[in-house]
Amino acid sequence: MENKQIQWMGLYPEELKQALSEMGEKPFRAGQVFSWLHKGARFEEMTNLSLALREKLRERGIDQPVAIRETRVSKLDGTQKFLFALPDGNCVEGVLMRYHYGATLCISTQVGCKMGCRFCASTLDGCVRNLTAAEMLGEVQCANRTMEGERVHNIVLMGSGEPMDNYDDVVRFLRLVSHPDGLNIGLRHISVSTCGLVPQMKRFAEEGLPVTLSLSLHAPNDEIRRQIMPVAQRYTIEETLDACRYYIEKTGRRVVFEYALIDNVNASPECAEELAGRLRGMQCHVNLIPLNTVKERNLFGVTEKQVQAFLSVLERRHISATRRREMGDDIEGACGQLRKKVLREGQS
Repeated sequence: MENKQIQWMGLYPEELKQALSEMGEKPFRAGQVFSWLHKGARFEEMTNLSLALREKLRERGIDQPVAIRETRVSKLDGTQKFLFALPDGNCVEGVLMRYHYGATLCISTQVGCKMGCRFCASTLDGCVRNLTAAEMLGEVQCANRTMEGERVHNIVLMGSGEPMDNYDDVVRFLRLVSHPDGLNIGLRHISVSTCGLVPQMKRFAEEGLPVTLSLSLHAPNDEIRRQIMPVAQRYTIEETLDACRYYIEKTGRRVVFEYALIDNVNASPECAEELAGRLRGMQCHVNLIPLNTVKERNLFGVTEKQVQAFLSVLERRHISATRRREMGDDIEGACGQLRKKVLREGQS
């Protein structure tokens, strides 16, 4: 990587100290630079650093690698949808949702996605590249700058991309975003989603990071799951659930199962019964999501009556479950929709 491409915010304090030492600077400067970067500061705002040091930093790399290209605000609930611009001209999405317990930001981990889940708009054009840890942090910094007197309280890695397919940078992001001298967001306030990359899930359980693991399950059996999720061709549903059990055992944290209800695919009471049987005895919660229709794939959402029927089966079988609150419907809140529209407009 060329020096010009260093994303300073993605360095651990000890790496920053080493880099500054090689530039002839005193070790204590690393703490100052780290603090400034994680406050979202630009080089020119780092007023307790010399002009010479700031110029050295600028010559070798980037301070804040992400900027907001476009913002949409829901008239229904105030949800904000951001289109984030990256240094190479690519863009990703994030969604800021406000709840009574604090602001939650959904961030992306890749530009696009290669997992191919049929119900997800962000996978329609494949995966361009992984995001760096600094770029993920930049998404949080950008959201914070829009919030007067507030800041992001919870983070969900559920935007475009498969976090476990960008394993090293996601782990680096988690360690940096929770660093006490940085944003200091508690790991228990962070959820990481996966479609079910079993080896990475087991490795992640060993990291000592007490985040909530969310599995995109979306089916009660292999036959249905293979119809809508290519990853199910590699790992059976039982292998995937065994990885979840291992995560629960190693971390003591419950696993959240994301289940998008798709009409005539996985939303019948029979599917609910089978799902309840699969999850019996697990420390888990099911998050039911009425599908945002994906016309390109001929997949359609369900009625509220269908949602409640499915939910009642799970509750009767003593499976913890809720219907996810729908937010940002009027601003293309679903993952990948805004980016796809902007790319389409650019091509035309």
